[in-house]
Amino acid sequence: MSCSQCRPSGDFPIEGFIHIRTDHPVLLQSLEQLFTEVGLEVMASSNAVSAKYNNLPLLQSLCEGLSSTFNNQAIQSFYCALTLTFEEANGFITWIPFPHFRERIKNRDLYEVIQQQLFTTYSQPIISLQTEEIYGYEFLLRPLSDRIEFKPYELFQYAEKSGLQALLDGNARITSIQNSSGAVPRGVKRFINFLPSSIYDPKHCLATTFRAAAEAGVDPNDLVFEVVETEEIADIEHLKSILKAYQDQGMKVALDDLGAGHSTLAVLKELKPNYVKIDRKIISFCDEDESKKEMILQIVKVAREINAVVLAEGIERKEEAEVVLNCGVELAQGYYYGRPVPTKSLTAAAL
Repeated sequence: MSCSQCRPSGDFPIEGFIHIRTDHPVLLQSLEQLFTEVGLEVMASSNAVSAKYNNLPLLQSLCEGLSSTFNNQAIQSFYCALTLTFEEANGFITWIPFPHFRERIKNRDLYEVIQQQLFTTYSQPIISLQTEEIYGYEFLLRPLSDRIEFKPYELFQYAEKSGLQALLDGNARITSIQNSSGAVPRGVKRFINFLPSSIYDPKHCLATTFRAAAEAGVDPNDLVFEVVETEEIADIEHLKSILKAYQDQGMKVALDDLGAGHSTLAVLKELKPNYVKIDRKIISFCDEDESKKEMILQIVKVAREINAVVLAEGIERKEEAEVVLNCGVELAQGYYYGRPVPTKSLTAAAL
């Protein structure tokens, strides 16, 4: 992963030049032949083939043609770039792996959402089970307006396929911090998701996050960054370094979805987060399942050994709330306590 993945990569020019680079001479010849067959004027160099296009549908069609013509090994060797003029290719340009380029051109609507940051945040309350008062809020990514439609998990899936995950994840963190300023009182925690796989160098990649908190006047102690990763944790030492980078700034960290998939008690002991969130699948109807109660008790026991606070998420019924309270869980979140609402609406509620 390079620094370029943390920066916007620009719009798709309606017309211009596409350049495809590969280190394999035979593939260059095949690319030149394919471009010629579809009626494009071709310009070739020692390691790239270029062609002029005059509309985006043609560009998308060309990508589909490349995908169907070449095998995966060849596809993985291709890097693409777009310029307005052919001469620009002789200067510094950003080369994008072809699979990423193909995904970006295939779904330009989601590409624009990420590039132009057409998203905002909703906030869901987190309740102290002992006092029944609001302890904090979790910040969740949502479309900026009704005219912009996307499902958050689909947007992140697209970001991963198109090489825009670091950009989206970083900007989502910053948006959450900025939106929380003025909307959430000091002392109330702000739980913000992050993807460890989008952070390759904690000190470098998190610098903008730390700067955003300082500029927004948000107390670092009020920020809780929670690990959200659907894939198995491949490098636990790297994840430790990320959590330490947050904690060194006075911020807190949380491990999400404990009890589901890769998030085991062993991982909890290894990472020693400040907060532990129990997966909603364990919470759902835990009042009717003794094995779920036992799992909750085990999590609470280990959390106390490492001085972590336990949060039960996905509570939708009074009976579930009673069980987690009796098991020693300190915090709760779910529709039973409140649905996510636009973060900006919290400002009026706080006045």
